[in-house]
Amino acid sequence: MSVVEETSKRRGGRAARQALRAAPIPVDEAAVRPGMSGGQYKPLSERGVQRIHEAALDILETVGLSDAVPSCVESMTAMGCTVDSEGRILIPRALVEDTVANANRSFQLFGQDPKHDMDPHGQKIYFGTAGAAVHIAEPETNTYRESFLTDLYDAGRLVDTCDHIHFYQRSMVARDMEDPHDLDINTAYACVSATTKHVGTSFVMPEYTDEALQMLHTIAGSEEAWRARPFLSMSCCFVVPPMKFAEDACRCLEVGVRGGMPILLLAAGQAGATSPAALAGAVVQEIAECLAGLVYVNSIVPGAPAIMGPWPFVSDLRTGAMSGGSGEQALLTAGCAQMGQFYDLSTGSAAGMCDSKMPDIQAGYEKGVTAGLAGMSGLNLMYESVGMHASLLGFCHESLLIDNDMIGSINRNVRGIEVNEDTLATDVIRSVCRDGPGHFLGHEQTLGLMQSEYVYPELGNRMSPKEWHEADKPDIVKNATAMKKQILSSHFPGHISEATDAKIRQTHDIKLPRDYMRPS
Repeated sequence: MSVVEETSKRRGGRAARQALRAAPIPVDEAAVRPGMSGGQYKPLSERGVQRIHEAALDILETVGLSDAVPSCVESMTAMGCTVDSEGRILIPRALVEDTVANANRSFQLFGQDPKHDMDPHGQKIYFGTAGAAVHIAEPETNTYRESFLTDLYDAGRLVDTCDHIHFYQRSMVARDMEDPHDLDINTAYACVSATTKHVGTSFVMPEYTDEALQMLHTIAGSEEAWRARPFLSMSCCFVVPPMKFAEDACRCLEVGVRGGMPILLLAAGQAGATSPAALAGAVVQEIAECLAGLVYVNSIVPGAPAIMGPWPFVSDLRTGAMSGGSGEQALLTAGCAQMGQFYDLSTGSAAGMCDSKMPDIQAGYEKGVTAGLAGMSGLNLMYESVGMHASLLGFCHESLLIDNDMIGSINRNVRGIEVNEDTLATDVIRSVCRDGPGHFLGHEQTLGLMQSEYVYPELGNRMSPKEWHEADKPDIVKNATAMKKQILSSHFPGHISEATDAKIRQTHDIKLPRDYMRPS
């Protein structure tokens, strides 16, 4: 074969591979997909898991939780809890064990579009957003500004286009919503309007939770339709660490549970500040608080859908500041995921945030380590896995898109390497070596596995230095900014009809401008 023929063949093979890469592929045939199984990384020994379990049961039975609202006291004591002389609710070991044994392990987290339904059980893993950032990071100007309702809606629209981000939980606080009622109702509506994926948010007061449920009934078509497929879950910080109930949050929790809303039982102690500096002790407290929440939920409605939410945060003990991008953060999150698997309970925690203020090298390694280890641990729901900066104070739309690439790579590692007769490829090796051409580039197996075995970044740069120079040295952050602008100028989800939107605006004070959602 001449040099010209060989070169032509190589170029033809490259073109064929590029065409295959561009062709759509069914989700169940892709290299990664929602709900891959993890659990390969286990920072705790079997003995360590058992000791943490025993310590959590001991704390619940002898220390208990303070500041319970009367309705909480009533429902939990009816289940067998007691109130000591200091007013702390003590939870018997046997009650915790019975609650764990009978907890709901079959619920789904629904999207408004069924293709986005999630089954967060066992070691299945889903990646999403979360947080309460109060600023937007703007890489173009290297500045921070306050976050607004339109920013929240825009983040949801970006999530709606990202294959590797599986759910959208409110990622920032709309600082232009000064009234708490306006904040709760408009946050919920902005999120469910922005994407057909499952949504999560929080509520300040129980009456706002009830109003949000009425709005969700309208979107679903009826209360019965909502209860059959609840597409919004409540992120509920029902405890104030260490070991105190949060009164208003508990009242919201009770409304949500009775209204059929899945509840994320979020306990967010900060090691060295509001939970022990000893990492094992921090996990003990997180697990104890979440188990208390599980008993609480099941005392209201037995079998209600509840997600264990141990969110252990880390202090930089030199300053007391939070350190969301630390190696210790990765360890704590993975340890809590392992405890969730021990109980066989749906578990969600936070990983992928960083201390860096902008999408830079520091952000890359902090996000990669924390999200990577949490993914390998088999955490069912990874919150705050994209877009978060400055230890949750800042959110960046460009980072959300860059992190979508990162999550794809992490999920490929979670999937692992399948070993079977086909993937061992002995016949392929034999054919290439004995019959030619001495490489695998154009082989049928190579072309056949391009999308089912490999994940490709949308923004990550894999050019050679020469190609990179000739392309005017493209930069990932600038490319992310361009992608953000393109998506936000063209992608306007219309799954909530204009008639439904109008009906909701007649009943609820929706601040998100209609023409922003449906530009002419």
